[in-house]
Amino acid sequence: MPPSIWSRLLDLIAPRSCAICGNRLAISEEIICATCNLHLPRTNYAAAAYENEMSKRFWGLLPIERAAALFFYESKSEASRVILQLKYNNHPEYGEILGKMVAREFQPQQFFDGIDALIPIPLAPNRLRQRGYNQSLEIARGVQAVTRLPIITDAVRRNTFTESQTRKTRLERNENVSDVFERIPETDISGKHILLVDDVVTTGATATACGLELLKAQDVRISVLSLAFAKG
Repeated sequence: MPPSIWSRLLDLIAPRSCAICGNRLAISEEIICATCNLHLPRTNYAAAAYENEMSKRFWGLLPIERAAALFFYESKSEASRVILQLKYNNHPEYGEILGKMVAREFQPQQFFDGIDALIPIPLAPNRLRQRGYNQSLEIARGVQAVTRLPIITDAVRRNTFTESQTRKTRLERNENVSDVFERIPETDISGKHILLVDDVVTTGATATACGLELLKAQDVRISVLSLAFAKG
């Protein structure tokens, strides 16, 4: 659908800038300009979602069906700026737009085939109050807009606020999120193939801890989707 006259007028009054390079966006561009989008370090993991470096991160820890991320994450890289804007600069709308973007790119790869529902990784209540939104839920809303898959937000809760994972080792990350998730048994997810949605997967500790709690329900299968994946 072409931009409306009002969208064009608003873009003249309050021009938008690319979340990565800061240059002015064209009227048809959202969040990321065409140049930055072209150079986004895509993983292409959706084409081999059952066996890639991200899915292997969970082997021996969490039995998953498939895993994929849109692009590789590296601290202080240009691509990381869009994640920082989403999480720390009060841009929840970035999550939904990026969620639509990843869903549109992954759908032709049949990545969502057989998935029954989306479960965004929950935030602890105090972190949710501080941030004002759960970035993983915003991403899931974007995925839902494309795939029409339902979002379940009351199957698992995060009870405690743990320290930031950013500067922790792999072992420290695992310890930092152990026992912080709690399944809500009143929400029946038995027999469902759940797609966990997160912003960034590094060691996989957070998704593993959440997924293991969901596996306490009967005959549940787990897959993982994130915007970014840290290879190191």
